[in-house]
Amino acid sequence: MSHPLLEKHRDTLDSALNAIATRGYWTPFPEMPSPKLYGETAPDDGKRAFESHLGKPFELEQPGQAGWLGKEASPYGAALGVSYPVCEPKALIAAGTEAMKGWQAIGAAGRTGVCLEILARLNAQSFEIAHAVMMTTGQGWMMAFQAGGPHAQDRGLEAVAYAWREQSFVPAESNWEKPQGKNPPLAMKKHYQIVGRGVGLVIGCGTFPTWNTYPGLFAALATGNAVIVKPHSNAILPAAITVRTIRAVLAENGLSPDLVTLCVAPQRAATQALATHPAVKSIDFTGSNVFGQWLIDNCRQAQVYAELAGVNNIVIDSTDAYKAMLGNLAFTLSLYSGQMCTTSQAIFVPAGGIDTDDGHKSYDEVCADLAKSVERFLAKPEVAHAVLGAIQSADTAERIDIANGGELGRVVLASQRLDNPDFPAATVRTPVLLACDAGDEKAYMEERFGPISFIVKVADTAAAIALSERVVSTHGALTVGLYSTRQDVIDAMTEATWRSKVALSINLTSGVFVNQSAAFSDYHGTGGNPAANAAYSDSAFVANRFRVVQRRYHV
Repeated sequence: MSHPLLEKHRDTLDSALNAIATRGYWTPFPEMPSPKLYGETAPDDGKRAFESHLGKPFELEQPGQAGWLGKEASPYGAALGVSYPVCEPKALIAAGTEAMKGWQAIGAAGRTGVCLEILARLNAQSFEIAHAVMMTTGQGWMMAFQAGGPHAQDRGLEAVAYAWREQSFVPAESNWEKPQGKNPPLAMKKHYQIVGRGVGLVIGCGTFPTWNTYPGLFAALATGNAVIVKPHSNAILPAAITVRTIRAVLAENGLSPDLVTLCVAPQRAATQALATHPAVKSIDFTGSNVFGQWLIDNCRQAQVYAELAGVNNIVIDSTDAYKAMLGNLAFTLSLYSGQMCTTSQAIFVPAGGIDTDDGHKSYDEVCADLAKSVERFLAKPEVAHAVLGAIQSADTAERIDIANGGELGRVVLASQRLDNPDFPAATVRTPVLLACDAGDEKAYMEERFGPISFIVKVADTAAAIALSERVVSTHGALTVGLYSTRQDVIDAMTEATWRSKVALSINLTSGVFVNQSAAFSDYHGTGGNPAANAAYSDSAFVANRFRVVQRRYHV
Protein backbone atom coordinates (compact mmCIF):
# COMPACT_ATOMS: atom_id res chain seq x y z
CA MET A 1 0.00 0.00 0.00
CA SER A 2 1.36 3.37 -0.96
CA HIS A 3 0.75 6.81 0.54
CA PRO A 4 0.06 10.20 -1.10
CA LEU A 5 3.20 11.80 0.32
CA LEU A 6 5.32 8.88 -0.83
CA GLU A 7 3.99 9.33 -4.35
CA LYS A 8 4.55 13.09 -4.13
CA HIS A 9 8.22 12.51 -3.36
CA ARG A 10 8.65 9.26 -5.30
CA ASP A 11 11.28 10.68 -7.66
CA THR A 12 13.38 11.89 -4.73
CA LEU A 13 13.18 8.52 -3.00
CA ASP A 14 14.01 6.56 -6.15
CA SER A 15 16.96 8.84 -6.86
CA ALA A 16 18.21 8.45 -3.28
CA LEU A 17 17.96 4.67 -3.52
CA ASN A 18 19.92 4.76 -6.76
CA ALA A 19 22.52 7.05 -5.19
CA ILE A 20 23.21 4.79 -2.20
CA ALA A 21 23.51 1.85 -4.59
CA THR A 22 25.86 3.54 -7.07
CA ARG A 23 27.62 5.96 -4.63
CA GLY A 24 27.90 8.69 -7.29
CA TYR A 25 27.29 12.39 -6.75
CA TRP A 26 23.65 13.33 -6.24
CA THR A 27 21.62 15.67 -4.07
CA PRO A 28 18.09 17.09 -4.25
CA PHE A 29 19.05 19.95 -1.93
CA PRO A 30 21.18 22.73 -3.51
CA GLU A 31 24.19 23.58 -1.35
CA MET A 32 24.61 27.14 -2.60
CA PRO A 33 22.58 29.85 -0.79
CA SER A 34 21.39 31.34 -4.04
CA PRO A 35 18.08 33.18 -4.47
CA LYS A 36 17.90 31.61 -7.93
CA LEU A 37 17.72 28.20 -6.29
CA TYR A 38 15.70 28.97 -3.17
CA GLY A 39 13.61 31.92 -4.31
CA GLU A 40 14.37 35.62 -4.59
CA THR A 41 13.07 36.43 -1.12
CA ALA A 42 14.48 33.33 0.60
CA PRO A 43 17.59 35.00 2.14
CA ASP A 44 15.63 37.88 3.67
CA ASP A 45 12.73 35.65 4.68
CA GLY A 46 15.10 33.24 6.38
CA LYS A 47 16.89 35.96 8.30
CA ARG A 48 13.60 37.46 9.46
CA ALA A 49 12.36 34.04 10.52
CA PHE A 50 15.53 33.52 12.58
CA GLU A 51 15.28 36.96 14.16
CA SER A 52 11.64 36.32 15.06
CA HIS A 53 12.79 33.67 17.54
CA LEU A 54 15.15 35.94 19.45
CA GLY A 55 14.43 37.30 22.89
CA LYS A 56 11.28 35.30 23.59
CA PRO A 57 9.92 31.85 24.44
CA PHE A 58 9.99 29.21 21.72
CA GLU A 59 6.52 27.67 21.88
CA LEU A 60 6.17 23.97 21.07
CA GLU A 61 3.02 22.98 22.98
CA GLN A 62 4.56 19.79 24.28
CA PRO A 63 3.16 17.66 27.13
CA GLY A 64 4.49 17.89 30.67
CA GLN A 65 5.84 21.43 30.46
CA ALA A 66 7.07 22.64 33.83
CA GLY A 67 8.93 25.83 32.96
CA TRP A 68 11.32 27.57 30.60
CA LEU A 69 15.07 27.40 30.13
CA GLY A 70 17.57 28.90 27.71
CA LYS A 71 21.13 30.09 28.24
CA GLU A 72 22.66 29.84 24.78
CA ALA A 73 25.73 32.06 24.46
CA SER A 74 26.59 32.84 20.86
CA PRO A 75 30.28 32.38 20.00
CA TYR A 76 29.87 35.58 17.98
CA GLY A 77 28.75 37.47 21.06
CA ALA A 78 25.29 38.18 19.65
CA ALA A 79 22.36 38.22 22.05
CA LEU A 80 19.96 35.34 21.51
CA GLY A 81 17.71 35.36 24.56
CA VAL A 82 15.56 32.41 23.47
CA SER A 83 13.90 30.28 26.13
CA TYR A 84 12.65 26.76 25.55
CA PRO A 85 10.04 24.57 27.25
CA VAL A 86 11.31 22.30 29.99
CA CYS A 87 9.12 19.20 29.92
CA GLU A 88 8.93 16.23 32.25
CA PRO A 89 10.86 13.42 30.46
CA LYS A 90 8.35 10.78 31.54
CA ALA A 91 5.55 12.83 29.97
CA LEU A 92 7.47 13.03 26.69
CA ILE A 93 8.10 9.29 26.75
CA ALA A 94 4.46 8.49 27.51
CA ALA A 95 3.19 10.80 24.78
CA GLY A 96 5.69 9.47 22.26
CA THR A 97 4.79 5.87 23.05
CA GLU A 98 1.11 6.63 22.55
CA ALA A 99 1.84 8.46 19.28
CA MET A 100 3.69 5.42 17.92
CA LYS A 101 0.35 3.60 17.47
CA GLY A 102 -0.81 5.93 14.70
CA TRP A 103 2.72 6.08 13.26
CA GLN A 104 2.82 2.28 12.98
CA ALA A 105 -0.65 2.18 11.44
CA ILE A 106 0.33 4.18 8.33
CA GLY A 107 3.00 1.62 7.49
CA ALA A 108 6.50 1.99 6.10
CA ALA A 109 5.20 3.77 2.97
CA GLY A 110 3.34 6.35 5.02
CA ARG A 111 6.25 6.92 7.38
CA THR A 112 8.67 7.31 4.48
CA GLY A 113 6.36 9.76 2.72
CA VAL A 114 5.95 11.90 5.83
CA CYS A 115 9.72 11.92 6.44
CA LEU A 116 10.32 13.02 2.85
CA GLU A 117 7.80 15.83 3.26
CA ILE A 118 9.52 16.92 6.48
CA LEU A 119 12.90 17.06 4.74
CA ALA A 120 11.44 19.12 1.90
CA ARG A 121 10.03 21.59 4.44
CA LEU A 122 13.35 21.78 6.27
CA ASN A 123 15.12 22.46 2.99
CA ALA A 124 12.80 25.40 2.37
CA GLN A 125 13.87 26.71 5.81
CA SER A 126 17.59 26.39 5.08
CA PHE A 127 18.33 30.11 5.46
CA GLU A 128 16.53 30.30 8.81
CA ILE A 129 18.29 27.18 10.05
CA ALA A 130 21.65 28.44 8.77
CA HIS A 131 21.42 31.62 10.84
CA ALA A 132 20.51 29.56 13.89
CA VAL A 133 23.43 27.19 13.32
CA MET A 134 25.88 30.02 12.70
CA MET A 135 24.92 31.97 15.79
CA THR A 136 24.90 29.00 18.16
CA THR A 137 27.98 27.13 16.92
CA GLY A 138 30.35 29.80 15.61
CA GLN A 139 30.47 28.34 12.11
CA GLY A 140 31.08 30.72 9.23
CA TRP A 141 28.04 31.59 7.13
CA MET A 142 28.77 29.33 4.16
CA MET A 143 29.49 26.30 6.35
CA ALA A 144 26.45 27.03 8.51
CA PHE A 145 24.26 27.09 5.41
CA GLN A 146 25.75 24.03 3.77
CA ALA A 147 26.48 21.74 6.73
CA GLY A 148 23.57 23.01 8.81
CA GLY A 149 21.07 22.94 5.96
CA PRO A 150 21.37 20.95 2.70
CA HIS A 151 24.19 18.64 3.77
CA ALA A 152 22.36 17.76 7.01
CA GLN A 153 19.18 17.21 5.01
CA ASP A 154 21.15 14.95 2.65
CA ARG A 155 22.21 12.81 5.60
CA GLY A 156 18.66 12.68 6.88
CA LEU A 157 17.39 11.64 3.46
CA GLU A 158 20.13 9.04 3.22
CA ALA A 159 18.89 7.48 6.48
CA VAL A 160 15.29 7.51 5.22
CA ALA A 161 16.34 5.79 1.98
CA TYR A 162 18.15 3.04 3.87
CA ALA A 163 15.20 2.67 6.24
CA TRP A 164 12.75 2.33 3.34
CA ARG A 165 14.99 -0.17 1.58
CA GLU A 166 15.35 -2.37 4.65
CA GLN A 167 11.64 -2.25 5.48
CA SER A 168 10.64 -2.89 1.86
CA PHE A 169 12.43 -6.23 2.04
CA VAL A 170 9.76 -7.41 4.49
CA PRO A 171 6.55 -8.57 2.74
CA ALA A 172 3.22 -7.69 4.33
CA GLU A 173 1.92 -11.25 4.00
CA SER A 174 2.59 -14.64 2.45
CA ASN A 175 0.80 -17.88 1.60
CA TRP A 176 2.78 -20.80 3.00
CA GLU A 177 2.29 -24.34 1.78
CA LYS A 178 4.34 -27.38 2.78
CA PRO A 179 3.87 -30.51 0.66
CA GLN A 180 2.78 -33.62 2.60
CA GLY A 181 3.15 -36.31 -0.01
CA LYS A 182 -0.19 -38.04 -0.62
CA ASN A 183 -1.86 -35.89 2.01
CA PRO A 184 -3.11 -32.36 1.42
CA PRO A 185 -0.37 -29.76 1.91
CA LEU A 186 -0.10 -27.84 5.13
CA ALA A 187 -1.38 -24.36 4.33
CA MET A 188 -1.00 -21.21 6.37
CA LYS A 189 -1.50 -17.52 5.93
CA LYS A 190 1.23 -15.40 7.47
CA HIS A 191 1.32 -11.65 8.12
CA TYR A 192 4.42 -9.60 8.96
CA GLN A 193 4.11 -6.36 10.88
CA ILE A 194 7.00 -3.90 11.13
CA VAL A 195 7.04 -2.24 14.54
CA GLY A 196 9.44 0.29 16.01
CA ARG A 197 11.61 -0.88 18.88
CA GLY A 198 10.58 2.00 21.11
CA VAL A 199 11.42 5.60 21.82
CA GLY A 200 14.57 6.91 20.18
CA LEU A 201 16.70 9.47 22.00
CA VAL A 202 18.96 11.70 19.89
CA ILE A 203 21.56 13.66 21.87
CA GLY A 204 22.98 16.54 19.86
CA CYS A 205 26.41 18.16 19.90
CA GLY A 206 27.37 21.82 20.19
CA THR A 207 29.25 22.14 16.89
CA PHE A 208 26.99 20.43 14.33
CA PRO A 209 23.48 20.44 15.83
CA THR A 210 21.73 19.35 12.61
CA TRP A 211 24.36 17.46 10.59
CA ASN A 212 25.08 15.09 13.47
CA THR A 213 21.43 14.91 14.57
CA TYR A 214 19.45 14.29 11.39
CA PRO A 215 20.85 10.81 10.61
CA GLY A 216 19.75 9.27 13.90
CA LEU A 217 16.56 11.32 14.07
CA PHE A 218 15.32 10.20 10.65
CA ALA A 219 16.64 6.64 10.96
CA ALA A 220 14.62 6.19 14.16
CA LEU A 221 11.57 8.04 12.88
CA ALA A 222 11.35 6.29 9.51
CA THR A 223 11.54 2.86 11.14
CA GLY A 224 8.49 3.47 13.32
CA ASN A 225 9.80 5.04 16.49
CA ALA A 226 8.96 8.12 18.48
CA VAL A 227 11.96 10.45 18.85
CA ILE A 228 13.04 12.75 21.66
CA VAL A 229 15.67 15.27 20.57
CA LYS A 230 17.94 16.38 23.39
CA PRO A 231 20.14 19.18 21.97
CA HIS A 232 23.40 20.51 23.36
CA SER A 233 22.68 23.26 25.86
CA ASN A 234 24.42 25.86 23.68
CA ALA A 235 22.90 24.80 20.34
CA ILE A 236 19.20 24.40 21.04
CA LEU A 237 17.68 26.74 18.46
CA PRO A 238 18.50 24.69 15.30
CA ALA A 239 17.04 21.60 16.99
CA ALA A 240 13.98 23.50 18.19
CA ILE A 241 13.25 24.81 14.68
CA THR A 242 13.62 21.28 13.34
CA VAL A 243 11.30 19.77 15.94
CA ARG A 244 8.67 22.46 15.39
CA THR A 245 8.64 21.76 11.66
CA ILE A 246 8.38 18.00 12.19
CA ARG A 247 5.52 18.44 14.64
CA ALA A 248 3.68 20.68 12.16
CA VAL A 249 3.96 18.15 9.32
CA LEU A 250 2.79 15.33 11.60
CA ALA A 251 -0.25 17.32 12.73
CA GLU A 252 -1.13 18.28 9.14
CA ASN A 253 -1.27 14.59 8.29
CA GLY A 254 -3.53 13.56 11.14
CA LEU A 255 -0.72 12.21 13.30
CA SER A 256 0.16 13.09 16.87
CA PRO A 257 2.86 15.78 16.92
CA ASP A 258 4.08 14.26 20.18
CA LEU A 259 5.78 11.58 18.11
CA VAL A 260 8.75 14.00 18.04
CA THR A 261 9.57 16.26 20.98
CA LEU A 262 12.36 18.49 22.25
CA CYS A 263 13.90 17.79 25.64
CA VAL A 264 15.81 20.67 27.19
CA ALA A 265 17.44 19.09 30.22
CA PRO A 266 18.66 21.51 32.91
CA GLN A 267 21.21 19.01 34.26
CA ARG A 268 23.15 16.00 32.99
CA ALA A 269 21.40 13.85 35.59
CA ALA A 270 18.11 14.50 33.80
CA THR A 271 19.63 13.33 30.51
CA GLN A 272 21.01 10.24 32.22
CA ALA A 273 17.61 9.42 33.70
CA LEU A 274 16.00 9.82 30.28
CA ALA A 275 18.65 7.71 28.56
CA THR A 276 18.22 4.81 30.99
CA HIS A 277 14.41 4.77 30.89
CA PRO A 278 13.14 1.30 29.90
CA ALA A 279 11.04 2.72 27.04
CA VAL A 280 14.08 4.26 25.32
CA LYS A 281 15.35 1.66 22.86
CA SER A 282 17.83 3.57 20.72
CA ILE A 283 20.24 6.39 21.55
CA ASP A 284 22.23 8.48 19.06
CA PHE A 285 25.09 10.47 20.55
CA THR A 286 27.90 12.69 19.31
CA GLY A 287 30.32 14.07 21.84
CA SER A 288 32.91 13.30 24.47
CA ASN A 289 34.33 9.86 25.22
CA VAL A 290 33.38 10.18 28.87
CA PHE A 291 29.64 10.63 28.41
CA GLY A 292 29.52 8.46 25.32
CA GLN A 293 31.11 5.56 27.18
CA TRP A 294 28.74 6.16 30.09
CA LEU A 295 25.82 5.73 27.71
CA ILE A 296 27.27 2.53 26.26
CA ASP A 297 27.97 1.10 29.72
CA ASN A 298 24.73 2.10 31.43
CA CYS A 299 21.98 2.13 28.80
CA ARG A 300 21.71 -1.62 28.45
CA GLN A 301 18.07 -1.45 27.39
CA ALA A 302 18.95 0.55 24.26
CA GLN A 303 21.07 0.26 21.14
CA VAL A 304 23.60 3.10 21.39
CA TYR A 305 24.98 4.66 18.22
CA ALA A 306 27.95 6.76 19.35
CA GLU A 307 30.41 9.03 17.63
CA LEU A 308 33.23 9.82 20.03
CA ALA A 309 36.67 11.42 20.00
CA GLY A 310 39.48 10.28 17.73
CA VAL A 311 42.91 11.22 16.45
CA ASN A 312 42.64 11.81 12.71
CA ASN A 313 45.99 11.68 10.98
CA ILE A 314 47.84 12.08 7.68
CA VAL A 315 50.96 10.31 6.42
CA ILE A 316 53.18 12.34 4.06
CA ASP A 317 55.60 10.16 2.11
CA SER A 318 56.08 12.14 -1.10
CA THR A 319 54.13 14.32 -3.51
CA ASP A 320 54.21 15.55 -7.10
CA ALA A 321 52.12 18.61 -6.20
CA TYR A 322 53.84 20.13 -3.17
CA LYS A 323 52.22 23.57 -3.19
CA ALA A 324 48.79 22.13 -3.89
CA MET A 325 49.25 19.63 -1.06
CA LEU A 326 50.18 22.41 1.37
CA GLY A 327 47.19 24.47 0.24
CA ASN A 328 44.85 21.55 0.75
CA LEU A 329 46.24 20.94 4.22
CA ALA A 330 46.02 24.63 5.12
CA PHE A 331 42.31 24.67 4.30
CA THR A 332 41.77 21.39 6.14
CA LEU A 333 43.40 22.67 9.34
CA SER A 334 41.67 26.06 9.18
CA LEU A 335 38.09 25.11 8.32
CA TYR A 336 35.80 26.04 11.25
CA SER A 337 38.92 26.44 13.38
CA GLY A 338 39.46 22.69 13.44
CA GLN A 339 36.25 22.17 15.38
CA MET A 340 35.22 19.20 13.27
CA CYS A 341 35.27 15.52 14.19
CA THR A 342 37.06 14.88 10.88
CA THR A 343 39.86 17.48 11.11
CA SER A 344 43.39 16.08 10.89
CA GLN A 345 45.35 16.40 14.11
CA ALA A 346 48.56 14.41 13.60
CA ILE A 347 50.66 14.76 10.43
CA PHE A 348 53.38 12.10 10.19
CA VAL A 349 56.49 13.17 8.29
CA PRO A 350 59.67 11.05 7.89
CA ALA A 351 62.75 12.38 9.69
CA GLY A 352 64.66 12.23 6.41
CA GLY A 353 62.13 14.46 4.69
CA ILE A 354 60.05 13.90 1.57
CA ASP A 355 60.55 13.96 -2.19
CA THR A 356 58.47 16.55 -4.04
CA ASP A 357 58.12 18.17 -7.46
CA ASP A 358 59.86 21.16 -5.86
CA GLY A 359 62.89 19.14 -4.78
CA HIS A 360 63.60 17.19 -1.61
CA LYS A 361 62.16 18.81 1.51
CA SER A 362 63.54 18.16 4.97
CA TYR A 363 61.25 17.62 7.95
CA ASP A 364 61.93 21.18 9.16
CA GLU A 365 61.19 22.58 5.71
CA VAL A 366 57.86 20.77 5.60
CA CYS A 367 57.01 22.27 8.99
CA ALA A 368 57.99 25.77 7.92
CA ASP A 369 56.28 25.53 4.53
CA LEU A 370 53.01 24.29 6.01
CA ALA A 371 53.06 27.15 8.52
CA LYS A 372 53.61 29.65 5.69
CA SER A 373 50.80 28.08 3.69
CA VAL A 374 48.35 28.48 6.58
CA GLU A 375 49.45 32.11 7.08
CA ARG A 376 49.13 32.83 3.36
CA PHE A 377 45.68 31.22 3.19
CA LEU A 378 44.39 33.29 6.09
CA ALA A 379 46.14 36.52 5.12
CA LYS A 380 42.98 38.24 3.88
CA PRO A 381 40.65 39.02 6.81
CA GLU A 382 37.49 38.34 4.80
CA VAL A 383 38.77 34.85 3.91
CA ALA A 384 39.97 34.15 7.44
CA HIS A 385 36.64 35.02 9.07
CA ALA A 386 34.61 33.15 6.48
CA VAL A 387 36.67 29.99 6.96
CA LEU A 388 37.56 30.11 10.67
CA GLY A 389 34.23 31.20 12.10
CA ALA A 390 34.47 31.55 15.88
CA ILE A 391 35.61 29.34 18.74
CA GLN A 392 32.55 27.53 20.07
CA SER A 393 33.58 26.95 23.69
CA ALA A 394 35.86 28.35 26.36
CA ASP A 395 37.43 24.89 26.77
CA THR A 396 38.65 24.98 23.17
CA ALA A 397 40.10 28.47 23.64
CA GLU A 398 41.95 27.23 26.73
CA ARG A 399 43.42 24.29 24.79
CA ILE A 400 44.71 26.70 22.15
CA ASP A 401 46.43 28.79 24.81
CA ILE A 402 48.09 25.68 26.27
CA ALA A 403 49.33 24.64 22.83
CA ASN A 404 50.59 28.16 22.15
CA GLY A 405 52.62 27.98 25.33
CA GLY A 406 54.80 25.21 23.94
CA GLU A 407 53.87 22.62 26.54
CA LEU A 408 52.87 20.06 23.92
CA GLY A 409 55.64 20.60 21.37
CA ARG A 410 57.77 23.14 19.55
CA VAL A 411 55.55 25.90 18.21
CA VAL A 412 55.94 26.06 14.44
CA LEU A 413 53.01 28.40 13.98
CA ALA A 414 51.43 30.22 16.91
CA SER A 415 47.69 30.80 16.99
CA GLN A 416 46.75 34.44 16.52
CA ARG A 417 43.71 36.32 17.77
CA LEU A 418 41.71 38.03 15.05
CA ASP A 419 39.16 40.80 15.39
CA ASN A 420 35.95 40.28 13.45
CA PRO A 421 34.56 43.72 12.52
CA ASP A 422 31.04 42.33 12.15
CA PHE A 423 31.14 40.58 15.54
CA PRO A 424 33.56 42.41 17.87
CA ALA A 425 32.82 40.04 20.77
CA ALA A 426 33.65 36.88 18.79
CA THR A 427 36.58 34.69 19.81
CA VAL A 428 38.49 34.06 16.59
CA ARG A 429 41.74 32.09 16.61
CA THR A 430 44.00 30.88 13.80
CA PRO A 431 45.49 27.35 13.87
CA VAL A 432 48.50 26.43 15.98
CA LEU A 433 51.03 23.97 14.54
CA LEU A 434 53.36 22.03 16.81
CA ALA A 435 56.42 19.94 15.97
CA CYS A 436 57.21 16.86 18.02
CA ASP A 437 58.85 13.44 17.83
CA ALA A 438 56.97 10.17 17.43
CA GLY A 439 57.97 9.27 20.97
CA ASP A 440 56.03 12.25 22.40
CA GLU A 441 52.82 10.22 22.39
CA LYS A 442 51.27 12.00 25.35
CA ALA A 443 51.15 15.15 23.25
CA TYR A 444 49.50 14.00 20.04
CA MET A 445 47.86 10.66 20.88
CA GLU A 446 44.67 12.10 22.29
CA GLU A 447 42.08 14.32 20.68
CA ARG A 448 42.80 18.01 21.29
CA PHE A 449 39.64 19.48 19.84
CA GLY A 450 40.13 22.73 17.98
CA PRO A 451 42.71 24.25 15.60
CA ILE A 452 45.62 22.31 17.12
CA SER A 453 47.76 20.04 14.95
CA PHE A 454 51.04 18.18 15.38
CA ILE A 455 53.68 17.60 12.72
CA VAL A 456 55.16 14.38 14.05
CA LYS A 457 58.68 13.31 13.09
CA VAL A 458 58.81 9.57 12.42
CA ALA A 459 61.69 7.31 11.45
CA ASP A 460 60.46 6.64 7.92
CA THR A 461 57.33 6.03 5.87
CA ALA A 462 56.90 2.45 7.08
CA ALA A 463 57.02 3.69 10.66
CA ALA A 464 54.48 6.39 9.81
CA ILE A 465 52.03 3.87 8.37
CA ALA A 466 52.45 1.58 11.36
CA LEU A 467 51.97 4.49 13.76
CA SER A 468 48.86 5.66 11.90
CA GLU A 469 47.37 2.18 12.17
CA ARG A 470 48.15 1.96 15.88
CA VAL A 471 46.65 5.37 16.58
CA VAL A 472 43.44 4.49 14.78
CA SER A 473 43.14 1.06 16.38
CA THR A 474 43.74 2.28 19.91
CA HIS A 475 42.34 5.81 19.93
CA GLY A 476 40.07 5.86 16.91
CA ALA A 477 39.76 8.12 13.88
CA LEU A 478 37.13 9.09 11.34
CA THR A 479 39.58 10.17 8.65
CA VAL A 480 43.10 9.27 7.56
CA GLY A 481 45.07 10.79 4.69
CA LEU A 482 48.08 9.84 2.63
CA TYR A 483 50.36 11.71 0.24
CA SER A 484 52.61 9.49 -1.83
CA THR A 485 53.80 9.05 -5.42
CA ARG A 486 54.70 5.40 -4.81
CA GLN A 487 52.15 2.65 -5.44
CA ASP A 488 53.71 0.28 -2.90
CA VAL A 489 53.24 2.92 -0.20
CA ILE A 490 49.63 3.54 -1.27
CA ASP A 491 48.99 -0.22 -1.15
CA ALA A 492 50.57 -0.56 2.31
CA MET A 493 48.55 2.36 3.68
CA THR A 494 45.38 1.00 2.12
CA GLU A 495 45.86 -2.36 3.81
CA ALA A 496 46.61 -0.64 7.13
CA THR A 497 43.29 1.22 6.94
CA TRP A 498 41.47 -2.02 6.19
CA ARG A 499 42.90 -3.49 9.38
CA SER A 500 42.17 -0.42 11.49
CA LYS A 501 38.86 0.18 9.68
CA VAL A 502 39.07 3.86 8.80
CA ALA A 503 38.34 5.89 5.67
CA LEU A 504 41.39 6.87 3.60
CA SER A 505 41.89 9.91 1.35
CA ILE A 506 44.82 9.70 -1.07
CA ASN A 507 46.69 12.68 -2.57
CA LEU A 508 44.00 15.33 -2.11
CA THR A 509 45.19 18.53 -3.78
CA SER A 510 42.10 20.17 -5.28
CA GLY A 511 38.61 21.09 -4.06
CA VAL A 512 38.03 18.00 -1.91
CA PHE A 513 39.34 17.90 1.65
CA VAL A 514 39.89 15.06 4.09
CA ASN A 515 37.47 16.56 6.63
CA GLN A 516 34.56 16.70 4.19
CA SER A 517 32.09 13.86 3.75
CA ALA A 518 29.54 13.59 0.93
CA ALA A 519 26.17 11.98 1.68
CA PHE A 520 25.03 9.09 -0.54
CA SER A 521 28.67 8.41 -1.44
CA ASP A 522 31.02 8.68 1.56
CA TYR A 523 30.43 6.57 4.64
CA HIS A 524 30.97 8.82 7.66
CA GLY A 525 32.72 6.52 10.10
CA THR A 526 32.91 2.76 9.78
CA GLY A 527 31.88 1.58 13.23
CA GLY A 528 35.10 -0.40 13.29
CA ASN A 529 37.41 1.67 15.49
CA PRO A 530 37.00 3.52 18.81
CA ALA A 531 35.96 6.84 17.21
CA ALA A 532 32.49 5.56 16.29
CA ASN A 533 30.51 2.35 16.65
CA ALA A 534 28.27 3.11 13.65
CA ALA A 535 28.40 4.70 10.20
CA TYR A 536 26.35 7.46 8.58
CA SER A 537 24.76 5.68 6.83
CA ASP A 538 24.54 2.01 6.07
CA SER A 539 22.00 -0.74 6.55
CA ALA A 540 23.30 -1.51 10.03
CA PHE A 541 22.52 2.07 11.07
CA VAL A 542 18.78 1.58 10.47
CA ALA A 543 17.94 -2.12 10.43
CA ASN A 544 18.23 -2.68 14.18
CA ARG A 545 15.74 0.11 14.93
CA PHE A 546 12.66 -1.94 13.99
CA ARG A 547 11.32 -5.42 14.61
CA VAL A 548 9.14 -7.73 12.53
CA VAL A 549 6.25 -9.34 14.43
CA GLN A 550 4.41 -12.07 12.59
CA ARG A 551 1.06 -13.79 12.99
CA ARG A 552 -0.04 -16.98 11.24
CA TYR A 553 -3.06 -19.25 10.96
CA HIS A 554 -4.24 -22.28 9.02
CA VAL A 555 -6.17 -21.83 5.82
